[in-house]
Amino acid sequence: MTARIVARSFGQTNSEISRRPSLEKFPKSALNKFENQNDHAPVNQTKIKSNMNTNRNNSNETVAENGFDTNGHRPATEIHTAAPRPHVNGDEKIPMSPPTSKGAAHQKRQRQILAAAAALVVALATGVYYFRFVAPFETTDDAFIEGHVTAVASQVSGRVARLLVRDNQEVKQGDLLLEIDPRDYEAKLAQAQADLKAAQSQLEEAKSQFGADLAKANQERANLVSVEAQAAYAETDLTRKRTIGISGVSQDQIDAAETQVRSTAADVLVARNKISAAEAQSALSLASVGTAKAKIAQSEAALRQAELNLSYTKITAPEAGRVTRRVVEQGNYIQPGQSLLAIVPKNIWVIANYKETQLTHMRPGQPVAVEVDAYPQFKFKGHVDSIQNGAGARFSLFPPENATGNYIKVVQRVPVKIVLDETPESDLALGPGMSVDPKVRVR
Repeated sequence: MTARIVARSFGQTNSEISRRPSLEKFPKSALNKFENQNDHAPVNQTKIKSNMNTNRNNSNETVAENGFDTNGHRPATEIHTAAPRPHVNGDEKIPMSPPTSKGAAHQKRQRQILAAAAALVVALATGVYYFRFVAPFETTDDAFIEGHVTAVASQVSGRVARLLVRDNQEVKQGDLLLEIDPRDYEAKLAQAQADLKAAQSQLEEAKSQFGADLAKANQERANLVSVEAQAAYAETDLTRKRTIGISGVSQDQIDAAETQVRSTAADVLVARNKISAAEAQSALSLASVGTAKAKIAQSEAALRQAELNLSYTKITAPEAGRVTRRVVEQGNYIQPGQSLLAIVPKNIWVIANYKETQLTHMRPGQPVAVEVDAYPQFKFKGHVDSIQNGAGARFSLFPPENATGNYIKVVQRVPVKIVLDETPESDLALGPGMSVDPKVRVR
């Protein structure tokens, strides 16, 4: 039974065990004959039996460990090991005992060495990766594209007669976007032109009147000279007659000379007054000329305003870009200052909100690699343009007041402006607000 159990431990079936002859049944003469044929030393049957008994005990222990009971009965489920089948052929030994623990310890030590070597390689690769691809860079995911957003509004009121653009259309500077009904402004322009012509006519009339008044004033001055001459003659005549006296002229002649002196003196005064009146009229005419000129300037300003208002009926693109946020439709009545649409130009940049602890080695001019979430297959090159002097929270609508209540230190973020070195391709829809991942090389 024990041999049968031991055989089972080496993966042999019951039929194979029953067909094998047992060593205990070999006669001594057969054993001696077997030894002589193989030129071996004589076999000690007692020693073989002793080894068999020892192997039985070891087999019982092995079988017990492999799922057999102590009586050698086989359980319902057999466990076959991969041990080789024992043979008794010449120098071959029967491997009845399990392999020694020396080989297992050697294999375990080899595994430990391989594991340590693998860990060392991984640590070395991690260190190289960190110091080459992580440590020299500062990155953040709190970064967005910024750009100028030009709002297009109307400067005059009216009804939209034509709408020539659609959403997200790319336009060039000066392209016509929409047109307001121009008929009211054409009528105002014609009225301003007529007012200008009337003012120009008034100016010509005022100049003519000024010329006439100026000529009259000159005439009065000449008349004054004549009157003054007559007054001087009368004065001289009176003096001569008084010198002659009554012996040479009559008293009537002297009285007449005195009357003539007084009359010419009055004529001189009248002539001087007429000159003053003529000069005043000339000044008034000259003022009328100035008024007419001012009227012309006013009419010209009104004309230019009318021309501008008429030109404002055609709304053009202030710069090149894409049409966004279009809220106007054809036929709408719009008011001055009403926002109609927005144009986003191609000139964009990146605002990255880095932590203040990441700014230690960051300087303007350092190279930056920018990855856009919308286009991960592209990498855009740029450089740090400037760093804002102050945290973003300080410029918010309600800045923090740290002097009240309990204080918890929070790492602040500082906006950093990053400018792209090259303009992105026109077919890429890059605009303000899109998320990016900038990587600044600081070392």
